[in-house]
Amino acid sequence: MSALPEPVLAHSYFMDTPSFKGRLWRRPEYDRAAATRMAQAHGLPEMVAALLTARGVPQAGVEAFLTPGMKDFPDPSLLAGMDAAASEVAAAIMAGRRIGILADFDVDGATSTGILTRFLRSAGAGEAPLYIPDRLSEGYGPNNKAFEWLKEQGCDWVLIADSGITAFDPIQHAVDLNLKTVVLDHHEAESRLPLATHIINPKRADDTSGFTMLAACGVAFLFCVALNRALRAAGHYKNGRVEPDLRQWLDLVALGTVCDMVPMTGPNRLFVKAGFARMARRENAGIDALLSVGKINAVPDPGHAGFVLGPRINAGSRVHHSDLGARLLATEDREEAMRLAWLLDDCNVKRRAMQKDMVAHAAARVSAFGYDGDPVIVLEDPEWHPGLVGLVAGDIKERFGRPACVIGFADAADGGREGRGSGRSVAGINIAEALIAARNDGVLVKGGGHAMAGGFTVLPDRIKDFRDYMKAHIGRQAQSLPPHPESAVDLVMNVRGLTIDLARLVHGAMAPYGSGYVEPAFVLSDVMVVHADIVGGSHVRCTLRDRDGGPTIKAVAFRAVDTPLGRFLLKDARDCAVPVHLLGQVQINSWQGRESAEFHISDGCTGYV
Repeated sequence: MSALPEPVLAHSYFMDTPSFKGRLWRRPEYDRAAATRMAQAHGLPEMVAALLTARGVPQAGVEAFLTPGMKDFPDPSLLAGMDAAASEVAAAIMAGRRIGILADFDVDGATSTGILTRFLRSAGAGEAPLYIPDRLSEGYGPNNKAFEWLKEQGCDWVLIADSGITAFDPIQHAVDLNLKTVVLDHHEAESRLPLATHIINPKRADDTSGFTMLAACGVAFLFCVALNRALRAAGHYKNGRVEPDLRQWLDLVALGTVCDMVPMTGPNRLFVKAGFARMARRENAGIDALLSVGKINAVPDPGHAGFVLGPRINAGSRVHHSDLGARLLATEDREEAMRLAWLLDDCNVKRRAMQKDMVAHAAARVSAFGYDGDPVIVLEDPEWHPGLVGLVAGDIKERFGRPACVIGFADAADGGREGRGSGRSVAGINIAEALIAARNDGVLVKGGGHAMAGGFTVLPDRIKDFRDYMKAHIGRQAQSLPPHPESAVDLVMNVRGLTIDLARLVHGAMAPYGSGYVEPAFVLSDVMVVHADIVGGSHVRCTLRDRDGGPTIKAVAFRAVDTPLGRFLLKDARDCAVPVHLLGQVQINSWQGRESAEFHISDGCTGYV
């Protein structure tokens, strides 16, 4: 193995002037002595110890962080209300009560559905009636129609996954229908809670588990663990009934956890590591079908989840039927799974084309109306597809470096029209807090979500009020932020140091990455762009070399063609032979059985360090 670069970490700015994206690159604080002790105690390369130390991983927790095992499995009983919910639902199963499922239409909801459906089926509770609200006509979360339909199916209990924590009126309607409900959610909770029979949410004010990093699929999985334990204690598996092995569904937990972009800390690291090892067996009919349709023959990893599996699962609710993804992940029929996977693939092709047009239109409107100076960009258009507003909001946020809310329109329950919106935020701005406040103050019909993403419903005549409200609320939050957003820099190095050994180390024991534990960011300092061209219509492909010569490395800047970074790489860097500093991540490129290091560029800057 070739020598790895020495860590170059300090608490300082790499450059005094903003980058192409208007950001300052900051080297994080780093205790070299603590990293040295960690490296010696655990036999780690100095670079790995430095990165872990900079990310706040304590020496005592290194083993559980890098190589989590079943001994690190979280105890479901730590979640507030878990044991009581499991005990009562176990009694309902043994009494022959019918249990239905109501879940969100995204990947987290679909994987939660797959876990719950498969567990109930395996535990002898029968086939659970499933209701996934239509993204366009019903929007996010439980509603009266959903509970009425589940009641008509003979349900006595309803498990509500990935939603419900703020569904006060619909859950009251469920109570009126004599339905018992269990909320399995992870979204931000308020001081008051809906009148569900049981509520399992690590973000409840009275929950002391510390599991706030969990996605809904993680909450649903832990509920199944607790429920299985309660059934075992009650004698449900006596007389020849086979107890299910819940580890078989860790692939679903891993998929939902990665796609919902929750923090990659605590139990999530175990779920993802163990889950992708399970996914490699391709036992789940739905996941196997999606991998086949997506032409993934390699061992699946989080990148495949985020860029191949997740978009296809989500595409069904965006442009077709909201329950397609959930049905795919719940079925054990491989023929049906393949049919659904191809249908979702077709939906994804349509989604991509529609999204491209919407993003172009939205970006043009930002410039035309001068919204790029607002603390939050709020855009609406009657022609925009409500199922794609979240994706467009994410693109606008990335392009302009500030929170964005994008609104499409759909038919409301009263026969009128209503705006269906989605928001995406930046570090330091809690968009869910703003949306919840807007709802509580009567500006929105519905609103909520996470710090970084949220959804809402707004009446057409309140959109101006909503824009003004969000500008004021987000503006107040932004006052505490520095004038220029910052990007963390972990290592400064040259092209020679960007080896396949380094790439394997970064994507080996140190992985997986996500919110709360981001992938290491490297700066290739003072490099020359030897070649650059456009690939895929919007990406810039480059060949890089150190200024003083030496080997080259392949690099790519995704969706960069119409950005200052892309224009520099394609023209100025080559025509003027200008050296550049590039920020990005090292990746492993596999081609015809050979592996090489590749650099994925996220930003750049010129000038002297």
